[in-house]
Amino acid sequence: MIALKFISFALIGGGLGYLFYKKVGCATGTCPITSNPYISTGYGVVLGLILAGGL
Repeated sequence: MIALKFISFALIGGGLGYLFYKKVGCATGTCPITSNPYISTGYGVVLGLILAGGL
């Protein structure tokens, strides 16, 4: 049951991170987080796990 919580928060965080990349993004490509979809998704996953209490 606890694993489901962590997986859910990680998936939601990753989705929100990717959504942030798509909607906000970086027009010049010089922004270290929002210019790359993998990095912004990864940050979203990490933040989701932090909110779930995993890190």
